[in-house]
Amino acid sequence: MFRIEAEVDKDRRDLLRSRLQDTNTAASPVLAALRGTPGEREVPLHVWALDAAGDLAGGLVGHTWTTWLHVIYLWVDAGHRGTGLGSRLLARAEHIARTDRGCTASRLETWDFQAPEFYTRHGYEVVCTIPDYPPGHTEFTLAKQLG
Repeated sequence: MFRIEAEVDKDRRDLLRSRLQDTNTAASPVLAALRGTPGEREVPLHVWALDAAGDLAGGLVGHTWTTWLHVIYLWVDAGHRGTGLGSRLLARAEHIARTDRGCTASRLETWDFQAPEFYTRHGYEVVCTIPDYPPGHTEFTLAKQLG
């Protein structure tokens, strides 16, 4: 007999993640080789753009893991869009990931109402689409090899 609960529990989340990592490591020689190395951990990567007044004009939040950069958020304030700022933020994150962290690829998710064309112009390819997520829209997963 099991008791099923649906509540936020950070300790259980951490325990579950640890156990899942152990299971994954046992199943994958690549993950096993990373066990205990810096590459095993997700390492935050943040790039910020501040305007002349010091206000946030844009930013990129992501992390690196194994040999991948994962871009989570990329945002540019409306007043700075079309200036190339988004391209500069993305290029800087890719550069840090490639040169400082040894990443060979990058991935991200975006929706059709955001900027999939922006990413394809920067060499990303659509590797997955999820229609009607959220309802009425499509989510795209894109990836790029970092040269």
